[in-house]
Amino acid sequence: MTAKVSVKELNEKLKQNEQELRILHEVAQDISSNLDLNELLGRIVDMVMDTIAADSCLIYLYDRQNEELILTASNNPQHKKLGMINLKIGEGVTGWVAKERKPVALERKAYRDQRFKALAALDDDKYEAFLSIPILSKNEIVGVMNIRNREEHVYPEQQIDLLFTVGKYLGSAIENGRVYEEVANKAKQLDLLSEVSRTIVSDYYLKEILQLIVTMTAKVMDSKICSIMLLDEKKEDLVIAATQSLSQDYVNKPNLKVGQSVSGKVVLDKKPLTVIDVTKEKGFMFPEIAKKERIVSLLSVPMMVKDRVIGVINSYTKSEHKFSKEEIDILQAVANQAAVAIENTHLSHEIFAAKEALEARKAIERAKGILMRELGVSEDEAYKKIHRKSMDLRKTMKEIAEAIILTSDLKRK
Repeated sequence: MTAKVSVKELNEKLKQNEQELRILHEVAQDISSNLDLNELLGRIVDMVMDTIAADSCLIYLYDRQNEELILTASNNPQHKKLGMINLKIGEGVTGWVAKERKPVALERKAYRDQRFKALAALDDDKYEAFLSIPILSKNEIVGVMNIRNREEHVYPEQQIDLLFTVGKYLGSAIENGRVYEEVANKAKQLDLLSEVSRTIVSDYYLKEILQLIVTMTAKVMDSKICSIMLLDEKKEDLVIAATQSLSQDYVNKPNLKVGQSVSGKVVLDKKPLTVIDVTKEKGFMFPEIAKKERIVSLLSVPMMVKDRVIGVINSYTKSEHKFSKEEIDILQAVANQAAVAIENTHLSHEIFAAKEALEARKAIERAKGILMRELGVSEDEAYKKIHRKSMDLRKTMKEIAEAIILTSDLKRK
């Protein structure tokens, strides 16, 4: 009888081992496939739900920059709170698991655990049993996987070990993906700055330069709308100078005053400003346009020439987005380069205008001399004649002076 029981136990053990190998093989296949992160997490969640008698599976990923865990995947992919629920390290059971880097299994009354934090949006207090597994890469936290059951449930040690191993596989894959993405983003950003530099020194007119800058920036920043607003210092107005958006509502919206709305505040404070949702931001001037165009988050940076603001660059996203320091820095770098292009164009115009004024003055002085000599009039009278003729013929005084000089030269010949 004992021998039969032992054989049965061995068969059960063999089946469990075979199932574990199959699961790990499937996970390895998914990880080695060219899946994007959301698709990979979805496959892992499906695998957990198929393998374990669970009512729910959630995956949080760790955002190092903000030092928080963000709900990223669920067995309900339409979950409205994906990307919206954040937990600090050490907060709740999930945060504790992230901090300690080891699993927690609560078989009953999980909501009474001293580490438990109820999240109403997730109906946490309606689940009796709770298994939380750290997702690690080289013993560094990458995220946390939570399995929940509505009824009391015992999580076998072998099952916990399996999920812990899956978590390590997944953690390494996510970390490798992040490194690759960071390198790819760095390359895109360097390309953007390089392209902006080439555009600035090109023979394009200023309007074309600004249009190219917003188009390239929108592509790299994944902007729904990217725009450059220039400051009219006399009127203290911010005016849209370029945007890749085809929205006439956005393009034709009224100018902003310095200090008004988000962009006006950026001009006043001379520093970048981010907004998670412009439709809910107090003081934002155009929430109805934002709703219509489906723009949500905003990064606005000042265009600086030394200590003077000459405008802003705005980057809007189509969904809620927390802008990283790297994103802020890259847009600020683009803004500074664009400011240099604008300032150089203004300087060129000023130099050209000064040159034109000097040439006009020389021509007028010579024409006055001719009239004084030929008509026997004073310098003041000669000037008035040139000015009067300019008004009558609607020509510049330089053009009248050049005509007088040409006539005099022809007479001498």
